[in-house]
Amino acid sequence: MAEMSGAEDAGGEAGPGATAGVGGAAGSAGAAGVGRAAGPAGRGCPEAIRRALAAHTTMTLAYVDEDGPQACAVLYATGVVAGAEDGGAAGVGAGGPSGGASGAASGVAEAGVVGAGPALYFVTATTTRHGRALVEPGARVAFTAQRDGQEWSGLTGLQGRGRCRPLTGAERAAGWQVYVERFPFVAASDRLRAALERTTLWELRPDWLRLIDNGQGFGHKEEWSGR
Repeated sequence: MAEMSGAEDAGGEAGPGATAGVGGAAGSAGAAGVGRAAGPAGRGCPEAIRRALAAHTTMTLAYVDEDGPQACAVLYATGVVAGAEDGGAAGVGAGGPSGGASGAASGVAEAGVVGAGPALYFVTATTTRHGRALVEPGARVAFTAQRDGQEWSGLTGLQGRGRCRPLTGAERAAGWQVYVERFPFVAASDRLRAALERTTLWELRPDWLRLIDNGQGFGHKEEWSGR
């Protein structure tokens, strides 16, 4: 996401994308006097970041393949992975605009994941350029999410990095429930629902997130690392 507060981040990893919307771009380092709240690695993702993720529906995914860097926009729904800090089997709840869990229970979280964090769900075919890149072993993504038409004084948005994986079986069913709760028009259209149900559902698990919120002060940042 573009900022007015400094230079772009160095060394951001890239990843995939797919089905609709708009997006932004660059990360930044803070300038002198810019506020930053950095969460300790391995701790649960802060409420402010989870609320911001749940407030948006479109992210721009960046990835790298044999042809070089590329980006695309996808509609996404977010769930909060609960219980991962204990290393046990965890569930996921759909995140609405308030960031609360609506209760789509599942075994989506992996055992041993450090730090309770969000999971983002999106749909795209493995035959697309980004889909082919995402299934490559070790592939990473970078992404941003923000609204268009914001004033600089109140600009908010998110930057993140992580990994994607296609979901199957019970995990896909749980993730799909989160997705259709966020986008009820999918379930309302037999044609659209049938088309998307035949398409791959992906989970993006961020391991680093940054919230920029100029409404709390110019260049204000809050970060979380799940590593």
